[in-house]
Amino acid sequence: MSLFRKTPAVPPSSLFPPERYEPVLRSSICTGEKTACMRDRESGKLHEVMLIRDPDDLILFGKQYSVNIEKLRTLY
Repeated sequence: MSLFRKTPAVPPSSLFPPERYEPVLRSSICTGEKTACMRDRESGKLHEVMLIRDPDDLILFGKQYSVNIEKLRTLY
């Protein structure tokens, strides 16, 4: 008997359907810090997904969300 149930893991790609959300990188002008975001196509609102610290993080983002990282648009 367990006090805490494990909830089934939801694949991250199903949280942001590609017909409604566009993957983008948001970069700081001052520090150069990069954040992987999903941008709502209708409202333009950004949903931060993960911090990009090195190229491996960017590759992980591409795999998790089925995104071609070479075609990512960068917003400043």
